[in-house]
Amino acid sequence: MIISSDCHAGLPTELYRPYLDSRFHPRFDAFLGERDARRAEATRLGVRNEAFAEKWFHDHEEGLKGGWDTGQRIKELDGDGVAAEVVFPDADAVDSQTAAPFGVGLGLSGDQDPELGMAGAQAHNRWLAEFVSQHPERHCGVALLPITGDPAKVVAEVHRAKESGLGALMIPAMWVDKAPYHDRRYDPVWAAAAETGMPVVTHSGSSPRHEYGDHLGIFVSEVTWWPARPLWFLLWSGVFERHPGLKFGIAESGCWWLPNQLWFMDRLYLGAHGGKKLSPFEELKRPPSEYLDRQVFVCATNTKRRELAQRYEIGVDNILWGSDFPHPEGTWPNTRTWLKNTFHDIPVAETRRMLGLAAAEVFGFDTGRLAPLARRIGPTPAELGQSADQTAVEASWARSRAVGRHWLTGEDFPVLGVDR
Repeated sequence: MIISSDCHAGLPTELYRPYLDSRFHPRFDAFLGERDARRAEATRLGVRNEAFAEKWFHDHEEGLKGGWDTGQRIKELDGDGVAAEVVFPDADAVDSQTAAPFGVGLGLSGDQDPELGMAGAQAHNRWLAEFVSQHPERHCGVALLPITGDPAKVVAEVHRAKESGLGALMIPAMWVDKAPYHDRRYDPVWAAAAETGMPVVTHSGSSPRHEYGDHLGIFVSEVTWWPARPLWFLLWSGVFERHPGLKFGIAESGCWWLPNQLWFMDRLYLGAHGGKKLSPFEELKRPPSEYLDRQVFVCATNTKRRELAQRYEIGVDNILWGSDFPHPEGTWPNTRTWLKNTFHDIPVAETRRMLGLAAAEVFGFDTGRLAPLARRIGPTPAELGQSADQTAVEASWARSRAVGRHWLTGEDFPVLGVDR
């Protein structure tokens, strides 16, 4: 059963008008009028490769309509063997023809104008709720949540989004000049997310691009760091301790960075020599890795072989695979081939967890309803080149438990798994 934890959908920008409060229509017209100028600037800075974009849109014109057309989307998901998906917004106004109003897609930032930000987010959320309602068993819609605005309005949008049928919340990866996420002003929002059972996620996209000039290498070196940064703000400030029902995830930022980060944080908390001069971490009642296993997940889009080699340190159940449909850096429309090349020597039981079952638990998919569909469209272990030898599977799980977080005991276990 394949469940993609990271897919995208959004209307062609001008079609959001009916979903936007009418008092914002004049500002929306101005926003549309500035679109060409934004794209030209992106091309000048080297952020947008026009030659690649033109070829991609030409070669995949029909399939890309699945970004907003339900019938085409189902066809593309079936072709990839994906039974269900988590649906994030599309890119911002620079990179996409399907940007939510006022640039509040994946580039949603903490310094967004509070009124325009909420208006644009609500327009997208209204459309997305309508979109996912056509096949609710196959889609979990991710609501945009401009969390740095008025807390009362933000909490109200959490409940409104839940009532409309959406299942998760995307917050800005950057708060810029607003209160950082360790601030207690956000506690009502974390509480509302926990109460409604809506995981909170960040997604790669926003970054301080104004600092990079035309040096694209600087951007790509940091782009995965910004959505990961809120994790340690929430963790060390005790958010996960105060709100044990809160689920938090990081999307499209890989998980290659997590083992060493987790090793470092656990050692500090457990009083390693290098951290003895620091004050006790009183907001935490357990090592960071325990909060990770209880409340944190990684939507590891297009998961890499190197990351699978580290899966026992990250935690098999903490890695949620994603296809990134319909973005060109993802696996669509060649997902089956990608899966075979990546998971061919991973034990079947672990593969089932990372490719779908862990995501089903986090995002609330009904696996009973999805099972017949998965049997019809999903790849079999044999098609992925895997052995169904249950003895090997059980032995692998035993190794997983034995190795686990080896730094907790101070023993120097090797990392088990595929070659890098």
